[in-house]
Amino acid sequence: MAAQRGTPSSAVRVLEEALGMGLTAAGDARDTADAVAAEGAYYLEQVTITEASEDDYEYEEIPDDNFSIPEGEEDLAKAIQMAQEQATDTEILERKTVLPSKPAVPEVIEDFLCNFLIKMGMTRTLDCFQSEWYELIQKGVTELRTVGNVPDVYTQIMLLENENKNLKKDLKHYKQAADKAREDLLKIQKERDFHRMHHKRIVQEKNKLINDLKGLKLHYASYEPTIRVLHEKHHTLLKEKMLTSLERDKVVGQISGLQEILKNVEIGHSYHAPEMKVGRSREKENTPEGPTQKGLREAREQNKCKTKMKGNTKDSEFPIDMQPNANLNVCKENLSPAKFDYKLKNIFRLHELPVSCVSMHPHKDILVSCGEDRLWKVLGLPKGNVLLTGFGHTDWLSDCCFHPSGNTLATSSGDTTVKLWDLCKGDCILTFEGHSHAVWSCTWHSCGNFVASSSLDKTSKIWDVNSERCRCTLYGHTDSVNSIEFFPFSNTLLTSSADKTLSIWDARTGICEQSLYGHMHSINDAIFDPRGHMIASCDARGVTKLWDFRKLLPIVSIDIGPSPGNEVNFDSSGRVLAQASGNGVIHLLDLKSGEIHKLMGHESEVHTVVFSHDGEILFSGGSDGTVRTWS
Repeated sequence: MAAQRGTPSSAVRVLEEALGMGLTAAGDARDTADAVAAEGAYYLEQVTITEASEDDYEYEEIPDDNFSIPEGEEDLAKAIQMAQEQATDTEILERKTVLPSKPAVPEVIEDFLCNFLIKMGMTRTLDCFQSEWYELIQKGVTELRTVGNVPDVYTQIMLLENENKNLKKDLKHYKQAADKAREDLLKIQKERDFHRMHHKRIVQEKNKLINDLKGLKLHYASYEPTIRVLHEKHHTLLKEKMLTSLERDKVVGQISGLQEILKNVEIGHSYHAPEMKVGRSREKENTPEGPTQKGLREAREQNKCKTKMKGNTKDSEFPIDMQPNANLNVCKENLSPAKFDYKLKNIFRLHELPVSCVSMHPHKDILVSCGEDRLWKVLGLPKGNVLLTGFGHTDWLSDCCFHPSGNTLATSSGDTTVKLWDLCKGDCILTFEGHSHAVWSCTWHSCGNFVASSSLDKTSKIWDVNSERCRCTLYGHTDSVNSIEFFPFSNTLLTSSADKTLSIWDARTGICEQSLYGHMHSINDAIFDPRGHMIASCDARGVTKLWDFRKLLPIVSIDIGPSPGNEVNFDSSGRVLAQASGNGVIHLLDLKSGEIHKLMGHESEVHTVVFSHDGEILFSGGSDGTVRTWS
């Protein structure tokens, strides 16, 4: 085949045009075809282009577009113009202005076919197509030029497909956003409903409290006139009583003087001095005494007896060799399961005012109850008959405790005193005075020679029974000392206070050995378990805590509030802890499983609770003046 050959550069150019590298415009393709028809047929030829050496290549200098004003030729107007141009460029970039693009020119049919064959890798077919195509052009077949461009429907289809894919992606994204918004809306609606119900409940409770408060105010207001009238009557009666006593004493004195004068007249003044002394003493014994004179005489006799006793007695000594704790063997022998199914059995109405304390006799089935009516009573069990009633305190009784022998009872009172009573006769044998405020609690030492008391005056005192004096005062608490307890068969004391602490003291030195912290409210009571390994305490918010006495660390905290816990007590086995609560419920805590059992039967607040020796019966005292038995 005869062919006209051009220069290598023209061959490469024709090759690029024939292969359709990039999208070529239709007008350019027609011009190229006309040029080929005018010059003759061209054939593809392989050309080898060798790399020129970098040393021989001449680089063309590129002018610097960054125009800068040389020094000395600075012009203010030019500088302002440059700043404005930079600001304009920045605005254009911020607006993201899209410059109009050139209209897309559709491909001609030959370029479309060439690009398709190259894309598919059909090189031999491409060579055949190009040979025949350009041969026809050389021959002058102009009908092929009328074929025109590739219809742009294919391009439009591709664009639409791409747009459809993008729209599907956007739709999926919007669906996900809608689902998330729906979930958030449902969650917000639920929270709104919850807060709405909570608000309604709080409003109802508020209205209820307001009504209760109004009722209490009315109830209190109805009592005020009665209380005022009673106070006036009380003061009037006291004045009348005082005047009557004075008049009676005056009359008795006058009668005694008249009797003396009459007797002297009858005798005729003929009596000897010793006989007169004897006669006068007999007359004094036979003449009636007024209450004031009688009280003075009894006080003198008591002072004489006390001075004689103090002259003959010495201070007791704290025991050094203490006997082992007998409760250790009892706890080991008692292997029967703990009892929790107590039922209300009897109700004994003993006091007119609230019961403050109940205590079991150490050896007998005898119970002592103390009340705010200033009385203490001894009950015989199980019938509950009153064996003995003691009175002598001038204010409410707060606590009582049996002597280890069981023959003497110690009581503490709001009149700032601690009294010792002989249970055989029911008489007060000793009174300890020294506290400046009400005494809350009292306890006996295991040797029986010492009594310890705690008071509202922030102190505790240790009293010697033999020398009848205060041996030691314990200072350290910053608020009222609410309870005191001797560690079994030792010289160690445990106190609980309204300053939210427990303190452990050495009774011999009066030094605080350790303080236990953990309660958030005033501690009302604290006690050792029978074995002495553990301490139980309760506070004014109903929280009960157990402490390891050997490690002096907390074991567990049980919240039974918000009603206050007034007293705690262990049973003889040490496995059950009872708490007297301010809401009228007795809580029984199983120390092995941690379960809490409730005993409900009191009509009002429960002040005290104690177990029988075998743990089969539980005794409780409440603010309604009753002692109740549970078995």
